Amino acid sequence: MDTQTWIYLVVGLTFALYIGIAIWARAGSTQDFYVAGGGVNPISNGMATAADWMSAASFISMAGLIAFLGYNASPYLMGWTGGYVLLALLLAPYLRKFGKFTVPEFIGDRFYSKTARMVAVLCLIVASITYVIGQMKGVGVAFGRFLEVEFETGVMIGMAIVFFYAVLGGMKGITYTQIAQYCVLIFAYTVPAIFISFQLTGVPLPQLGLGANMADGTPILDKLDQVVTDLGFASFTDPDGSMMNIFLLTMSLMIGTAGLPHVIIRFFTVRKVSDARLSAGWALVFIAILYTTAPAVGGMARLNLMETIQTGPVGAPEANLEYENRPEWFRNWEKTGLLAFEDKNGDGRIQYYNDANPEFAAQAATWGWQGNEMVTVDRDIMVLANPEIAQLPGWVIALVAAGGLAAALSTAAGLLLAISSAISHDLLKGMLMPHIDEKQELRAGRIAMAGAVLVAGYMGMNPPGFAAQVVALAFGLAASSIFPALMMGIFSKRVNKAGAIAGMLTGLFSTIIYIFVFKGWFFVPDTNWFPNTAEYWLFGIQPESFGAIGALLNFAVAFGVSKVTKEPPAHIQELVESVRIPRGAGLPTGH
Repeated sequence: MDTQTWIYLVVGLTFALYIGIAIWARAGSTQDFYVAGGGVNPISNGMATAADWMSAASFISMAGLIAFLGYNASPYLMGWTGGYVLLALLLAPYLRKFGKFTVPEFIGDRFYSKTARMVAVLCLIVASITYVIGQMKGVGVAFGRFLEVEFETGVMIGMAIVFFYAVLGGMKGITYTQIAQYCVLIFAYTVPAIFISFQLTGVPLPQLGLGANMADGTPILDKLDQVVTDLGFASFTDPDGSMMNIFLLTMSLMIGTAGLPHVIIRFFTVRKVSDARLSAGWALVFIAILYTTAPAVGGMARLNLMETIQTGPVGAPEANLEYENRPEWFRNWEKTGLLAFEDKNGDGRIQYYNDANPEFAAQAATWGWQGNEMVTVDRDIMVLANPEIAQLPGWVIALVAAGGLAAALSTAAGLLLAISSAISHDLLKGMLMPHIDEKQELRAGRIAMAGAVLVAGYMGMNPPGFAAQVVALAFGLAASSIFPALMMGIFSKRVNKAGAIAGMLTGLFSTIIYIFVFKGWFFVPDTNWFPNTAEYWLFGIQPESFGAIGALLNFAVAFGVSKVTKEPPAHIQELVESVRIPRGAGLPTGH
């Protein structure tokens, strides 16, 4: 069976499974729609949380980041995993004890204000829509290559699939679909990694393979460093850039993770607080399998790519791959537009090097090279292309295709539910139309989700960066607006409604304006005020890292305003005290 047939078969079967689950688990009540009925098993919930958590950014883009940034991609590993631990230990049990459906509902009740709830809805929608853009980009990349369609068509197919099972099943459909998606994506991620690690080092475990020697006795990391530096690129293992940005990006991703509403809502789907803690632990185990494998996947993918194009000593004419003899995987990815070659010196061979390095560019000119000819190498393709580059069997390539789609679709569905519940439950039921019945609320939730799918799809076709970059922006927005409000709501009795509202608005708008100034207003291309380069950044802080600064401003403004305004009522202070002891919580309630 050829590779394309395998792809159609495996992807088709997995999609049939997801749609079958959605029909079986369709939501009949708001309890089903928002929290899956509130009785999900902790291990099942841990697996679903892991799938929700491991998005297109984790599966598709993170290894691509590691491949091209090396050491400088470490904030993504540390921030995302550290943030999850922070969420599991510091926030989830307390929010579960409070026992409401949504994050804005907690903020509205804790800060005894419908305005605070409204601001929380705004923060949640902005962060979640930005996040879902990254997922739609990942869906488009995967569909574009594996169904051999245009990137935009791939996004539209993904929209249709997500729309079907998320709108129909709500949280109940999403939970059981995500369990299936976790199994698909983790198998798809680890199997090729085992193959490639064994192929390059003889060590089957990729976690150990990255530290092992190749067949000629050279440590694989030393070989990788040599290959990339010989072509003028930065070293894979050495830091390159501002340590302040690395620290701030790690912090931004960490606290952004802990403020992500679509992960927090997962802890409301179990029966009691102890189950919430247990499912958090299980999710961490399931997440660790992918996150400990990612550095090996990224490093080995970069080595395979470089050695495919540069086949011998740098500077020797015959050592550059002839374009006419390019491998099949290269031709396949060219069709998507995510890999592109331009013969600048007309020699019919591919020169792939860092022409932004003046020293190496001068040296390259002596060999007749006239600029980097790999004009497009989208970082998001590395994981998906890796099995093809390594010439693995067709069924492995098909598995990776299904895994990439599972990762992107699972998180997109969770985010869309968070957006839907914020609009239908918090905005309509909680404030604007409190008298609507359950059936009307459910219908409103589905309409809101359909609208969010359309917005996310459009933005996914015109993303402000590759998947992990977009996701980093979303985490920055969650870090600056939602996380401080949750922390102060749980651990401070003094912060009042005026402080919380002022803090959230300060954090959100300072971060979003800073992002828009460099990334374009509402991510529209060419509307940025300044080039997105280090010399224009405020104190050298990149937009992806600004969420940590936004969070500090949020905390400072909230405490400052609370200090000069009336303290919260006594019953709210008692509520904070009771929430801090996370025992005895019943099922989540919507009212």
